[in-house]
Amino acid sequence: MQSSSHLFPVALISAERRGDLSEDVYRLKPANSPDISVELVVTRLGMADASQVRGVPVILLHGSFSNRRFWYSPKGVGLGAFLARAGFDVWLPEMRGHGLSSRNIHWAKNRVADYARYDLPAINAFVREQSGQVPHWIGHSQGAVSLAAALGGQYLEANDVASVAFFGCQINRRYWSLKIPPVQWCAYLLLKRFTHLSGTRLKRGPEDEPVSIALETLRWNGFLGRFKDAERDWWTGLAEVQLPALVVAAQGDRVTPEWACRKVYDQLGSAQRTFLSLARGQAFSSDFGHVEMLVSPAAQQEVWPLVRDWLAQVEPRG
Repeated sequence: MQSSSHLFPVALISAERRGDLSEDVYRLKPANSPDISVELVVTRLGMADASQVRGVPVILLHGSFSNRRFWYSPKGVGLGAFLARAGFDVWLPEMRGHGLSSRNIHWAKNRVADYARYDLPAINAFVREQSGQVPHWIGHSQGAVSLAAALGGQYLEANDVASVAFFGCQINRRYWSLKIPPVQWCAYLLLKRFTHLSGTRLKRGPEDEPVSIALETLRWNGFLGRFKDAERDWWTGLAEVQLPALVVAAQGDRVTPEWACRKVYDQLGSAQRTFLSLARGQAFSSDFGHVEMLVSPAAQQEVWPLVRDWLAQVEPRG
């Protein structure tokens, strides 16, 4: 078990057995962004009784108002635990201020742009160093959006990623009312009254989100808005992404409708890409929802094996 890094300061804060699984928790301090107080906690899952040889690394990135428990419950249930039992080397990052990751000094100003430019590359480099292999990435909702921004902005280079999977990811869904400047201004002024959005109060999840995330999304969808930062156009950059890609939509998803997820699929430049619709019309048991596509008894039976099989067919890269 390697608990040090040549990249930046890393601390192994716990190493526990959880039933048949091993759980190693690392705290990373990349110091690569303007806010040097940022610390990211990454949990590594494996089989407790397995040899020291690990399988292919897979990084699972949670969405908004969430944390690592989306992928791995205290009872050892979830896609992360499922993939660990299938022989993969599973890594579960928690973004700034989520789960075990503490809030950085400027937490209220965090943006997807920061995750994409600073945090995801640091996580990827650490996992690659520890595992000795190029990792796969799987993102859900805002995690998938952050992943798309990192790839479209070329902050995550193609040579450093084995494949990418986007679950419930919409980027350029048009809210036409926000294209009207007075409406956008009113929405901006309303949001500026808050420092954060409460996941429990909004019944969206256990974590809070800084209001700057919502303001950033408002800019993307506003008048002349585009999925980009000051330096790079992320949406245009997705057309240059040549990685094997899986894009998954759910027919019953009201947050990220299927047609919006399809636009992400169409924008990707990869010739090796797959679009999957979780719908009764596609031989699934139900029209899955935004969360149910990955966290539900039906997902456990119908979706998780598809993810495992898709990852297995992508050729590993060292």
